[in-house]
Amino acid sequence: MPRTYSQTPKLPFSRIALLFILLGALTACNKKEQAAAKPAPAVDTAIVEIKPEMAAQFSIERVQLTDIAITQRVSGKIEANEQRTTRIGASVTGRITQVMAEVGDRVKAGQALAKLSSPELTNAQLSFLRAVSSSKLAERSVERAQQLVAADVIGFAELQRREVELSVARAELRAASDQLRLIGLSQASIERLRENGSLASEVAITATQNGVVVERKISQGQVAQPGDPLFTVADLSNVWVVGALPEKDANSVYLNQRVDVEVAALGNNLLHGNIVFISDTVQPDTRTVAIRTAVNNPKFELKPQMLASLVLKGQTVRQLAVPASAVVRENGREYVFVQLDKLRFRLTEVRLDPAVGDYRPLIKGLDEATPIVVDGTFHLNSQRKRAELE
Repeated sequence: MPRTYSQTPKLPFSRIALLFILLGALTACNKKEQAAAKPAPAVDTAIVEIKPEMAAQFSIERVQLTDIAITQRVSGKIEANEQRTTRIGASVTGRITQVMAEVGDRVKAGQALAKLSSPELTNAQLSFLRAVSSSKLAERSVERAQQLVAADVIGFAELQRREVELSVARAELRAASDQLRLIGLSQASIERLRENGSLASEVAITATQNGVVVERKISQGQVAQPGDPLFTVADLSNVWVVGALPEKDANSVYLNQRVDVEVAALGNNLLHGNIVFISDTVQPDTRTVAIRTAVNNPKFELKPQMLASLVLKGQTVRQLAVPASAVVRENGREYVFVQLDKLRFRLTEVRLDPAVGDYRPLIKGLDEATPIVVDGTFHLNSQRKRAELE
């Protein structure tokens, strides 16, 4: 039998070439997909790179040790100086017939604040008139006795007795006059009463010093009693700034220590005063010690109950610090720009104490001699934000 052989069919060359082309295309596509799947390299948004022509816009300084005065900031408020405050009341029991001053009024010593009608005033005036009459009678009696002694009608002892009676009458008159002044009757009214015998129906409650009426506890028709504080007048040309110092810092202050005072209502204008009082006791609920600072107030800009801050400066120490102009604040945190090279800077978070003059004491975040941007930080931060958005 003849031998048979199986033969593999041969593909044409054109089909083989086409197959290789397709395989190559698939391989290239896979490589592109793999390349597309790889994540883009991360960009450090804290780094800012500037153009060479912009370098002159920024000033660079190195972090260094600086003499820093230890500063304490204590919250406080303005209060009237109690040593320049008077509480004014009536000297006798009576009914208020007129109120002539309101809270906030500026008054002068001797100015009438209210008027009062009182039976005691009438009785005191009658007593004064009786004392005037007794004094006049005693004077005439002495004059007659002198004439009789000269005529050798009576003895010298009778003249002496009448002179003693005159002295007593004059003393009673002075006491009655003083009583009217204590009640509040003016000297002019007392003289009119002496000459004409006309009784005053009302007496004025007057200011005892120049100042501002800061409190009024009286109304028309009210019955006032001696000792009741009806008005409070304070001289606000000098006020107290009262603060509460933490007990751990109680021994860091002393009397007459100079204190700077900041008042938010006045735009944080810096005022100056001296400590006039340091409490010897600690408030048990707040664990603080009360201190007071006296501050002059010639323009009456400081008003009672205004909020203020006491800035207490203690001993000086050498500490790392950065210029306040170098600090950037964002989202409640503080940063500076550290120079990496001539054209690159990194935004670096730092921890700082409150400003002392033009510097912020450094707590954490930088080493000594680190170069930082001290002028132009706002513009540099704007560049960083723009680059971050792009």
